[in-house]
Amino acid sequence: MPRAPSPRPLYAPFEGPVGTLYAELVERTRAEGDLLPGTPGTLALRERPGSGAYWYRRYYPLPKLPQIEAFVCTQQDQTARDAMSRRIDAAAWSQEQVRMLRTLGMQVADKDAALVLVEMHNRGMFNAGLVLVGTLAYMAWLNELGVRAVSSRTQDIDLARRHTLKLATPVSFIQAVQATGLGFSPVPGGLAPSAPSTSVKRAGREGLRVDILTSGARLGDIVHLPELDWHAQSIPHFDYLLTTPRQVAMLAGGHCVPLNAPAPERLVWHKLYSSTRRARDAAKAQKDLRQAATLLAVLVERDNLVLSTNVKAVPRQVLAAARQRLPALQNLLEPHPQALEEIERVVERVVLR
Repeated sequence: MPRAPSPRPLYAPFEGPVGTLYAELVERTRAEGDLLPGTPGTLALRERPGSGAYWYRRYYPLPKLPQIEAFVCTQQDQTARDAMSRRIDAAAWSQEQVRMLRTLGMQVADKDAALVLVEMHNRGMFNAGLVLVGTLAYMAWLNELGVRAVSSRTQDIDLARRHTLKLATPVSFIQAVQATGLGFSPVPGGLAPSAPSTSVKRAGREGLRVDILTSGARLGDIVHLPELDWHAQSIPHFDYLLTTPRQVAMLAGGHCVPLNAPAPERLVWHKLYSSTRRARDAAKAQKDLRQAATLLAVLVERDNLVLSTNVKAVPRQVLAAARQRLPALQNLLEPHPQALEEIERVVERVVLR
């Protein structure tokens, strides 16, 4: 019988210049402050009979949505006009860099996701401690670690907080997402019709969904977040996942958005755990497993991660889930023997004691 082909490596490193382009983009974006939503746009002067002339920024939030005109300043305010002109130039430069990085194989989320993330960034929610989790966090880490992997697509933005966000003043989550102009509506929050919503969704079967999550002992408990005037759904072991998040960036649409994501090694462990909790969705379980295996391979082979140095912090139930997934990991990690040896040694030693 012919021998079955060996599994392909889970990732490939980018060449040096790609990482340099990405690092420059992230550095310049962090220095920008607030980001312009939508396309960079152009400046237009509008005459108003009897009240003078005013500068507006004309831009498209999304390709199929109407053009928007946002007030900038009066005709006489040259300082404000020049400042907006510089911001438009910076946005156009960023858009071109993201386009090139997408062509080279970096992970880039869709434009509607960009509108949401930009709005959260501009309202200071990431600076206050909000954390991006889920598939988008995985995509962000692939870019940060400088590797190309199977392109990921998702219609979910998963946002989480462990502790109360350190906002100067409360920020209404529903007002923030509705400010994008994407027509988000609350999703029923639980089995009871009166249960508070923890998610919003755009109209349409495949519409973008934004979920707010937090830590909790039981899956699906609804927790009030007063600083967002909203509720979150609890996820077991999110207290572990959300400890010591890292500053990263998310490429989305034509934007580079600075934000927070879980530490990558914690994301590996929690993805393994999640892959055992999706009995009704085999496709998502497999996606979680592959994402965990890919990040694990990258961290061990390129970042010299030694799992045993931080395994004491991993909850026992999470370690048990990793042991349950070991046979599937052995298949995925066949092209990555160093990573496979690392996970086998840690799981077998810790879970069996």
